[in-house]
Amino acid sequence: MISFMEFKPTDGTPIYQQILLYIKRGAVAGTIRDGDELPSRRELSALLGINPNTVQKAFKMLEDEKLIESQTGTKSSMTLNDAMIRKLREDLLKDDIKSMTEALRQMGITKDEALRLIERFWEEI
Repeated sequence: MISFMEFKPTDGTPIYQQILLYIKRGAVAGTIRDGDELPSRRELSALLGINPNTVQKAFKMLEDEKLIESQTGTKSSMTLNDAMIRKLREDLLKDDIKSMTEALRQMGITKDEALRLIERFWEEI
């Protein structure tokens, strides 16, 4: 069962989007795997203290993206494969990398300088 104990809602982003991001990041990180079950919509809404319709919206979006499979009367489960995880990783990073690249270019940083900075900061973390 996927745990939401680490889930920390933040202000400014709709909660259904935060649920989507939490699940997608877990899949990319390997903490959420193919076949893992999600809590029921009612359980998750009670756990997070949110409206069940909000959870339903998040689950519907995950179903539309083919990341979960839901059957009436059973819990929803993850449907992941390597290609899906690679695409998720790229999609999650794309906006952040574009923003960072734009900022670096505006500061006059070359590609080689940017790569050196990334390597330096990578080692510091």
